[in-house]
Amino acid sequence: MLRIVLMQFVTTVVLASVAGLLAGISGFCSALLGGLCCAVPNGLFALRLYISARKPGGANPMSFFIGEFVKIATTIALIGAVVWLYRGVNWLAFIVSFIVVLKSYIILLFRHRS
Repeated sequence: MLRIVLMQFVTTVVLASVAGLLAGISGFCSALLGGLCCAVPNGLFALRLYISARKPGGANPMSFFIGEFVKIATTIALIGAVVWLYRGVNWLAFIVSFIVVLKSYIILLFRHRS
C-alpha cells in the first residue's frame, strides 16, 4: 500500500509540473490540488488500515468499511474546500490530475519486479 500511495504523490508532482508548463501557475496549482484531493485521503486510509492490522486480533471488516467511508468523505471535503477557497481553478488540470492519480495504481499492477 505504501508503494501505491507514494506513486500517487509522485504522479501528482509530475502532473502538476506538466500542467504548470502548459497552463502556467493556475494549471500547476489546480493539478497539484487535484492530485492531493485523491492522494491524501488514500494515504490516510492506508495508514488507518496499517494501524488496524497491527492491533492484537488484526483488522476486522468493519474497520475497512469505516475507513472507506472516511476516505470518501475526506475526498469530497477536500474537493469542496478547493472549490470554495481557490477561485482560479483550472478545471481541466484539476480533473485530469484527479483521475490520473486515482488510476495510477494500474502502473504498479503492470510493472514487473526484477
